[in-house]
Amino acid sequence: MTAPDSDTPAEPADPNPVEPMMADPADAQAATTDAGETKKRRQLPFWIEFPLLVGVALLVAILIKTFLFQAFYIPSGSMEDTLQVNDRVLVNKLAYQIGDIARGDVIVFDDPRGGFGQTDESVVDSALRNLFESIGLAAPRSEFIKRVIGLPGEVVEGRDGRVYVDGAPIDEPYLKEPTRPIAAFGPIAVPSDALFVMGDNRAESQDSRVFGPIPTEDVVGKAFVIIWPPSRWGGL
Repeated sequence: MTAPDSDTPAEPADPNPVEPMMADPADAQAATTDAGETKKRRQLPFWIEFPLLVGVALLVAILIKTFLFQAFYIPSGSMEDTLQVNDRVLVNKLAYQIGDIARGDVIVFDDPRGGFGQTDESVVDSALRNLFESIGLAAPRSEFIKRVIGLPGEVVEGRDGRVYVDGAPIDEPYLKEPTRPIAAFGPIAVPSDALFVMGDNRAESQDSRVFGPIPTEDVVGKAFVIIWPPSRWGGL
């Protein structure tokens, strides 16, 4: 009797072997065709896609202008020589959420006259205006830009060609030289919830000497850098 060659028993052969399945070329071609047709169906026509992209751009611009930053177009010479006509500055709308307003800050605030001169406009016109204002391509219709001179609770007065706060003259290195003497005004007591603002070009500026102190709640943000033209780029 002959001993087996191995201790491992031999496995019986599968009586019904399974043949490996081969892909049907027709099925593969059909799948490719279906995928291509699905991709084509997902692509929107240009005449639909373009308005959607414009709408998204408008929405993003308005959100940025409302909550974060705004490019502000300088329409007049009231802040010369610090800011020139047609300059664009960037306004930080979060600056006073994390810090306090200081004397000398250049701020943007709502029109203290209550939007004088504005007319009714459609939703589309309003959206376009917000877009152009947010990137500095249009002069703002309802906002001013001036410098903070008097803080809440202080007394501001103009005399002897200078500005006095609480009886002491303030240093104003940002004024152009030679400085033109300003007309006397005041004394004006600044309310506890307001600011006294003035333009750097005192002879050509309508400011708190005309419309009085502005409410602190009307401050939009702090202008902190000139972004256009490139030759004037720099901080404020």
